[in-house]
Amino acid sequence: MGSYYYLASQLPYLIRGTKPPMSSAEFKLLAETLMDADDADLLEHLFLDPDPTYTEHGHSTGSRFIDGWREWERTLRLNMARHRSLKLKRENVAMEEPPAFPVDAAAAAVKAVVATESPLEGEILIDRARWRAIDILAGRDIFHRNAIYAYYLKLLILERRQSFNAELGFAEYKSLYASIIERAQHSVGEPK
Repeated sequence: MGSYYYLASQLPYLIRGTKPPMSSAEFKLLAETLMDADDADLLEHLFLDPDPTYTEHGHSTGSRFIDGWREWERTLRLNMARHRSLKLKRENVAMEEPPAFPVDAAAAAVKAVVATESPLEGEILIDRARWRAIDILAGRDIFHRNAIYAYYLKLLILERRQSFNAELGFAEYKSLYASIIERAQHSVGEPK
């Protein structure tokens, strides 16, 4: 587990909500060529969606960053499920109780998401909370392997956000098109 000065120093700065400077797949290929094999193998354990093989008693990856990330994401999702169930007034639903730690996943992020009316805004709030959690978990050493793992996760978030922008654009197009058709139907037969 060495320092990744060369890799980290050539990476473009990431800004939340912007277009990713490269794909996560391109980054992964680059990182795998410049990282120790064991550190590079751990990239396979990084997901935005929970790793299907990870459970409450999931095995440790050997990386405090990755294990912390997986636990944070799991806690976020358990809290989201609990709050959505309460909001929909579903009773007698067997649910796993979310852990009290990490607190930030259980508190402000989930409450803000559940309170929003817009699904898109809710997803943006989730990604903002994820970004903060990644920064906290990565620490301050920008040349450590954790910084590389954090960069990869942030690229995944930016790619995810790009898909929202495409969906939003298509939804706006459909709305505009429907509006034009409606106006055209109402103007048929009207005096000019």
